Amino acid sequence: MSIQERAEAAGKNLEGKAQEAVGHVTGDPKDKAEGKAKQGEAQTRQAVEDVKDEAKKLID
Repeated sequence: MSIQERAEAAGKNLEGKAQEAVGHVTGDPKDKAEGKAKQGEAQTRQAVEDVKDEAKKLID
């Protein structure tokens, strides 16, 4: 588990939420889509870290 990687994923999620919100306010579908994509990327990163944690538990 890397705290730095989890923090980066959380930051990417917040960045995506903000960009999506800007897209809603401005009516820009590109910003909305990019924001959702960033949130998806962050969720994937979190899932990877969860798998790493579980694998480490099994090894230990």
